[in-house]
Amino acid sequence: MKCEVKNNRFIHPEPWLIVSSRDKSGRDNALTIGLAANVSLEPEIIMIAIKKERFSHQIIEQQKEFIVNIAQNDQKELIDYFGTYSGRVIEKLSCYNTIDGDIVNAPIILDCPVNYECKVVKTMTMGSHDLFFGEVVKAHCNSEYLNEEGNIDWKKVSPIHSQ
Repeated sequence: MKCEVKNNRFIHPEPWLIVSSRDKSGRDNALTIGLAANVSLEPEIIMIAIKKERFSHQIIEQQKEFIVNIAQNDQKELIDYFGTYSGRVIEKLSCYNTIDGDIVNAPIILDCPVNYECKVVKTMTMGSHDLFFGEVVKAHCNSEYLNEEGNIDWKKVSPIHSQ
């Protein structure tokens, strides 16, 4: 028998991602998000959803670029950290190793095995969040997580999902 669901979380489990960005003054920031999706294969487009009041929202809205960093199951502390503190108050990335993106002016979090550099191609408002559609302009992955063909082996990465 089907019953009405009171607390609908849509598609479950949701992936937890860390989105990093850099403002026009060069200050880095990162934010944990749980609303994201692949929306196109050609070109490769990733959609991320961020509330307007978030510090990262204003940075991405102005700079039109971001990096999606994917953590693993054993890196829950990264997800918790970047989802708990505001970049308005602290320099969240000062505790982590980063390098500059090759194409996007934002930090790649080296602790995350997979990273996607994205350029915003469209923004939409949907209810409580703005949706940023980012074209993947470069993908990075630690070599130990690649298969023989040079593609990401997702069985080795095991990204974090909501419970």
